[in-house]
Amino acid sequence: MAALPEQRVSIVTVGVRDLAGMVRFYTDVLGFEDRGVKGEVAFFNAGGMALGLWDETKLANDAGLADDRKGEFKGFAIAFNARSAGEVDAIFDRLGKAGVRIPKAPHKTYWGGYSGYFADPEGNAWEVAYNPFWPIDEAGRVTVPAPKER
Repeated sequence: MAALPEQRVSIVTVGVRDLAGMVRFYTDVLGFEDRGVKGEVAFFNAGGMALGLWDETKLANDAGLADDRKGEFKGFAIAFNARSAGEVDAIFDRLGKAGVRIPKAPHKTYWGGYSGYFADPEGNAWEVAYNPFWPIDEAGRVTVPAPKER
């Protein structure tokens, strides 16, 4: 199978039940700027890619998939890589003060980083992590280094 001409993620679109409420959370709590079509779809610039929020039934129909969410975990997490463990703590402090659900507080990880999870109002998982092994450039772009020889 041929590889895509360029390996990148351009947009992650999250299907949501309450678009207006989710847009308020992403703008008021997380500080994103909505650049979508008001009341129809939200798009946020996210460091070289875009994050979208769209009605979950419309997204499922558009993708040709059944609209049948089951369980609390949806099978994905959106992640923000911070530049330090202190930045992770500062983000979680702000989220806690805003009353955001934090199912897993920041902690040292088994892989040598520092990470925690919060959930947006519809239960979508977000990880905030400091990974000392992945460089972040001035624009906030993460580079996954090549694996080391074993």
